[in-house]
Amino acid sequence: MARSKTTWKMLSYGIHSAWDKMSKELPKLKKFTWEIPARLDIEFGYVLNIKQARGKKLEFIIEHPDFIDEKTGVPALPFTGELFVRSNDWDFFLGDTLWAPLENKIGTWRLVTKLDGEIIVQKRFTISEDQGQFADWDID
Repeated sequence: MARSKTTWKMLSYGIHSAWDKMSKELPKLKKFTWEIPARLDIEFGYVLNIKQARGKKLEFIIEHPDFIDEKTGVPALPFTGELFVRSNDWDFFLGDTLWAPLENKIGTWRLVTKLDGEIIVQKRFTISEDQGQFADWDID
């Protein structure tokens, strides 16, 4: 019997609740948006649902504005990682949280998800200085 074709769809993108890597719960969506206010501890990213991909390798890359890695003193490399899809109907969160100093986090962040080496999703988020334009957003 032929294996079903792998499919994926984006369930949410934007600002999410804080994510606990140790929990099975994914962060909850607070606001659909590609523009993110530069605020401490704000969580942003996307949730994908991937079907018929159990055992396939998923890779992710988070490209960010240039900032100096506090541990090494050199410009930080993109954040990368890989894992294997755990089931044939699987939800996956890719995102990040902003930390101090915020000034060097402002700009474009590109989030990429690959499945078995093929890019399936790449999205850009713009981190913008909060000058009051986000005041009416219910995200706190």
